[in-house]
Amino acid sequence: MEQLRKRLNDACEELGFEVEGEGGKIEILFEEPEGTRFVVSPNAPARQIWISALSTSFKLGWSEGAEEFKLERSGENLEQLMTRIIGQQLGREIRI
Repeated sequence: MEQLRKRLNDACEELGFEVEGEGGKIEILFEEPEGTRFVVSPNAPARQIWISALSTSFKLGWSEGAEEFKLERSGENLEQLMTRIIGQQLGREIRI
């Protein structure tokens, strides 16, 4: 989560969003449309990361083999998923 927060903070000014949050939670607030917010929350007991974005809930589980969090239905890791959904929100291809 801290690695994701650092990447988001590095990219936020260029891409037009703000990064907030505390207690392990990350909130991404977009300039357009106003009020759009993505929320990334760790769920330590379940070994998951939950993301609320694009009117959808994404639950990434810990993959022992890959040693990273993955979205089961697509196989995307946390970085890949965040890159995809932020790009969808912004309407362009990006890299986080």
